[in-house]
Amino acid sequence: QLQLVESGGGLVQAGGSLRLSCAASGRTFSSYPMAWFRQAPGKEREFVAYISSKDRNTYYADSVKGRFTIARGNAQNTVYLQMNSLKPEDSAVYYCAARRWDGFIRLHENEFNYWGQGTQVTVSS
Repeated sequence: QLQLVESGGGLVQAGGSLRLSCAASGRTFSSYPMAWFRQAPGKEREFVAYISSKDRNTYYADSVKGRFTIARGNAQNTVYLQMNSLKPEDSAVYYCAARRWDGFIRLHENEFNYWGQGTQVTVSS
């Protein structure tokens, strides 16, 4: 069982930066691949970034590639999302998620087993 708690959201101007954190409970955090998703009002939840459990390889949605960086600190049981050059269209509730198997495929919310409660990110123009 894994419990996830996000933090770090807030209001920022376009072009600014935020760093989200997701703290996980459980002694086996390092064995879980982790991801960030986001959901804007009236839209479906969409994939943002992924980091593998074994070699920390990363994968990003095209919309955030080059601006966002996902990282994990296994000693801290935490996954991070550094968001730079933020745009108003990045405004959403951001969720961290975990699943039991590794791989850069099927990066859809239905493939993830554990979720945090979300943190709001608002980017003003």
